[in-house]
Amino acid sequence: MKDKDLILAIDNGTQSLKALIFDLEGNLLFKERTAFRPYFSPHPGWAEQDPHLFWNALCQGCQGLWKQAGLDRERIACVALTTQRGTVINVDREGRPLRPAILWLDQRKAYGLPPVGGIWGLLFRIAGVSRTVAYLQAEAEANWIRINQPDIWDQTHKFLLLSGYLTYRLTGRFVDSVGCQVGYIPFDYKRLRWAWARDWKWKAVPMDPDRLPTLLPPGEVLGHITRDVAEATGIPEGLPLMAAAADKACEVIGSGSLDPSVGCISYGTTATINVTHDRYMEAIRLIPPYPSAVKGRYSMEVQIFRGFWMVNWFKEEFGYPECQQAEIDGIEAEALFDRLTADIPAGSMGLMLQPYWTPGIKMPGPEAKGAIIGFGDVHTRAHLYRSILEGLAYALREGKERIEKRTHVPIRDLRVSGGGSQSRVAMQVTADVFGIPTARPSVYETSGLGAAIDAAVGLGLHRDFSAAVEAMTHIGDVFEPDLKAHERYDALYRQVYRKMYNRLKPLYNRIREITGYPA
Repeated sequence: MKDKDLILAIDNGTQSLKALIFDLEGNLLFKERTAFRPYFSPHPGWAEQDPHLFWNALCQGCQGLWKQAGLDRERIACVALTTQRGTVINVDREGRPLRPAILWLDQRKAYGLPPVGGIWGLLFRIAGVSRTVAYLQAEAEANWIRINQPDIWDQTHKFLLLSGYLTYRLTGRFVDSVGCQVGYIPFDYKRLRWAWARDWKWKAVPMDPDRLPTLLPPGEVLGHITRDVAEATGIPEGLPLMAAAADKACEVIGSGSLDPSVGCISYGTTATINVTHDRYMEAIRLIPPYPSAVKGRYSMEVQIFRGFWMVNWFKEEFGYPECQQAEIDGIEAEALFDRLTADIPAGSMGLMLQPYWTPGIKMPGPEAKGAIIGFGDVHTRAHLYRSILEGLAYALREGKERIEKRTHVPIRDLRVSGGGSQSRVAMQVTADVFGIPTARPSVYETSGLGAAIDAAVGLGLHRDFSAAVEAMTHIGDVFEPDLKAHERYDALYRQVYRKMYNRLKPLYNRIREITGYPA
C-alpha cells in the first residue's frame, strides 16, 4: 500500500483558484492556478460573481494538476480548503445558488434599518457604540438581500460563505469550518460558535438559525469526496475534506506564526497584521479577533482595507510608462516600480501618505479619507510610489502597537506574505519602519500551506500544531532594518504620521457632510 504523504490544498482567492500539493515538510510539489475575472458590477460599488465560476475553477485547477508529470494521486491523504473571506452565497435545498455571490469587496449598504432595541439598544447607547452597531447592520449582506430581494431570501435554504458553498459541492453536506466564519453573520467570535439565542447579533442580522450551516473546528473531517465530485475534479473518491480556515488565518500559521511575539503581515488586496493568541482580545473596540486556523485560538487582526490594491491604483493612474515597458520585456510592471524607487531616500523627502483610500469601521473610522501631505517641487511619481509603501507600513505599525497594547507581548519578528512580499523595496521599507527583522516565508503560497497544516494535524500526520508548523514552515529571505533609515522613519511616524488623522478628522467630517461621500 502506498504511503499517504501528500495533501491537496485548494485556495480560492479573489482573482484565481490554486490547487496545490504539499508534502509533510511543507514543500510545494505541484501547483495549478486558474485565473478568473474577480467580479462584475451591475451597479456602481457592487461586486458580484457567478458561484458556478468558483466551482468550475476548482474542477479545472484539479484536473490541471493530474496532467503534471510525477504526481501520484494515490499518495494524497486528504483535501483542505481555504477561501477569500466574507463572500456570501444563497442556496436552495439542493445547494443551487439563487443569486450571484456577493463578494467581500461589495460596498452596497442596507439603509433605513430599525436600530437594535430593547436592553441591547439601551446598553449600546450608554456605551456610545450605537453608530458602530448601525454600521454593522448596514454592511450585512443578509440584511440587504432580505430587504431588497425578499423573494430570494424566502427561497434561501442556507446562507453560506464561499467556504461553505464549496464544502457542499465537494461533500454534499451543509457544513463549514469555524475557522472560516468571518463576515456580517450572527457568529459568536468569543465562543467560536453561532451566537446564543438572545444575543444582539440576531436582532442586528435577523435570520432563522437553520439557514446557517453546521460548524466544525479546524482539523475535523467535514465530509468525504463524493463519486460525482471525483469524476468532475479527478480527486480520488472517498478522500476526507479537512476543516481549515479562511485565507488570512491560514496565512498566519502558514507563515510560521503561532505565538503573539511573531507578527504576520499580509500584503494582499487588503493589508493586515495578525498574531495568534489563545485568549479573546479586541485590538479595536467592538471589532472581534477572528477565528484562528488553530482550534480554540484567535487571530488578532488590524486591517487596512485597500492595502496593496493601492499599488494597482498607482499602476493604473501613474504607471503607464512602466506598464508599456513591462509588456515589451515580458515582466510584471511592479518589478519596474522597484527600480523606480531605487534612488529615493527613506521618508520620500517628506512626502507622507495616509492609506485610507477606502473608509471602514475598523481603522480609523468610517469618515476617513486618504491623504498625502508634504508635496514639494522635488517630488516625482517615484516619491509618490515609495510614499504608498511607507504609508502602508506606518498604518500597519500602528496596528502592531494596538495589538501589543492589548496582549502585553512585544512583536519581535515579522513574517510577510501576499503579493507585496515579492517586492524587495516593500520588504526593506517594512523592516525599516518597524525596526525589527522582517522575513518572507520560503513558500509563497502561505494560505494553502496553512490549510495543509490544518489537515496534517487533523489526520495525525503531525502530532500537534507546534510540530506541524516547525516541520512545514521555513523562513526565506530576511530583511534586517537599516538603523539610520529606521531612525528617520521613527521620527516621521511619531511626530507626523500619528498626528495626521486627528488633525484631519474634522476636515474629513466636513467633506462628508458637504459632498455626501463616503455615505
